[in-house]
Formats: sequence, C-alpha cells, structure tokens
Amino acid sequence: MDCKVLYHDKCFDGACSASLFTRFHKECIGTASSYSYEGLMHRAGGLFQFADFSGGENAIVDFKYSRDPRVTWWFDHHLSAFLTPEDQAEFQRGQEDGTQVMRKFFDPNYTSCTGFIAHVASTKFGFDTSGLKDLMYWADIVDGAKYESAKAAVEMEAPAMKLTMVIESAQDDKLIPKMIPLLTARTLQEVLDQDFVQVLVDPLMEKHQMGIELIRQRSTCEKGVITFDLMDEQMEGYSKFIPYYLHPDATYVVGLSKSKFRTKISVGTNPWTTKPVSELINLSVVCERYGGGGHARVGAVSFPADGEELARKAAAEIEAELKAAYRE
Repeated sequence: MDCKVLYHDKCFDGACSASLFTRFHKECIGTASSYSYEGLMHRAGGLFQFADFSGGENAIVDFKYSRDPRVTWWFDHHLSAFLTPEDQAEFQRGQEDGTQVMRKFFDPNYTSCTGFIAHVASTKFGFDTSGLKDLMYWADIVDGAKYESAKAAVEMEAPAMKLTMVIESAQDDKLIPKMIPLLTARTLQEVLDQDFVQVLVDPLMEKHQMGIELIRQRSTCEKGVITFDLMDEQMEGYSKFIPYYLHPDATYVVGLSKSKFRTKISVGTNPWTTKPVSELINLSVVCERYGGGGHARVGAVSFPADGEELARKAAAEIEAELKAAYRE
C-alpha cells in the first residue's frame, strides 16, 4: 500500500515535515510499502482536488485541514489551519470522540511543523529523533525567521539557507519529492552536495542578487511599512528577508508578486524589530479577512492569476492598517 504525503510546496519546513513524517511512519507505523509526494500551494478557490488523495493512506503535513474522509493523517501548526468553521468543528469532534485523536494533530504554538511532528511522533509513538536535531533546528530557524540578522538570512552561508532557496524556487515538480527522502537520511550539507541540487545553486544565487537589486529599486518605506510591487516580473520566489536587509528600521512589509497560477500579497513582520510583541499586529488575522492566512508574524493572500487589481486594492488596505497601527 502506498502512503501519499501532501506537503506545503516550495517551503523548507514543508519538505522537512514530509521527510520526517515519512521516516516516522516507516519506522513506527509500518503500514506502507511505498511513499509518494505531492506539493500543495495556497491559491484562490478550493485548495484540494478529488484527485489529490490516493486509495491508500493520505497524510497532509504543514498545510490546511481537509474533511475528505480519505485523509488518514494530518499535522499543522498554522493559526489559519482551518478554511471554514465546519472544518474546525469536524476536527474537534474527531478529537473529542477519540476517532482521530492519534491520527490528526494541530498545535499553533510550534515554530515549525517539523518540530511539531517530531514531538508528537516521539511522545506518542516512541519515535527516535536523536539523529534529526540539525534538521529540526533549521526548520525552526527558517520557518520562525529566527536568523541572527537580516545579513545572515540574505547572504545564505549555511547549507540550510541554500537548500531553502532551491526549494522555494523549484520549477520542476519532481525536484522536491526527490529531495524529501534525503533530508532525514543525510546531513543538510550532503543533500546540498547532490549533483541535481548543486546544478541549481549558482544560477539561483545569481537570480537572488538580481532580486536584491530589483527590490532595492522598487521598495519604499514609510511609517514603518515597506511596500513593493513585482507583479510585472513574474518573480514570486525571492527571499522574504531582502526588504528588511534593505530597510532595517521597518516593522512590516507588504509585497505584491505574481506567478503563472496566482497573484500574491506577502505580509511580514521584521524579525529584528525593536517594537514589543504586545504592540505587533497579528498578520494571520489580517490576511484571513481577504481569504488568506499564515502565522502571527507572517502571512499571505492569494488571488487568481488575473487578479492584479483585487490584489492591489487589498494590499493598499493592509498597508493603511499597518501604518495606522505603527502611528498608534
């Protein structure tokens, strides 16, 4: 029987979560003879299709809840994990009546979904995570934006940073599924050293430098909020820390970008801001008003590929809200 693992695509924590879940399932559950992988992206409209799920086991990691009865495992740590109140109510029923209590897990207090899966797997199933400390450490660093500085985040000296760049920029649908099993079988440096990964690094670093210069040209910072519009560049896979690298005194960023399948607003909080946490806006709540979501300090909203004007209008409203909060 195959176990299909659906994960947050183009996301380091999503790939690490899929890898850690696979190893846990193989060692502690043992009901699958093979594993397959499919990346999921936030987009306007329905997030799941009937064909997403197989006839065997289906696991969703680091992504929103689905009520499809074919889903056998679910792990998420996002504040906006439930698309509808009905989804959340069904999850709660499964926890209260015990039918899903050992198969579906949610806790928004975890920095990374990788760390959350590791905790559940070790405490509830006896999974040994002793050899995975580096993976868990970097999943927390990357997903929680816990870099020591914007310089460290943007200059990408650590192997995990270059792997994050490769994963976030992946154009080949087979690339991340090929990497996923390696992330818990080898060190991050060894994964980076794979020929199929190395061939991408230099071109992506060159593109990264171009992204820094483009955002330098396009971005402005006013009343603590960085704004920029890259929708004419089809450039969604830029480092989210470039704006803070260029405008270190800012508190928030509202960026517009576009890919072939969506128009996107990225909203973030400067990880190195000196403002007290009590004064910061919960960006997940802000993004949920427009059909998006995320974490308290970072979020996003997706619109259809031709939704530029809708995205610009929403981005302007979010910008105004953040500037008003900054003044207060």
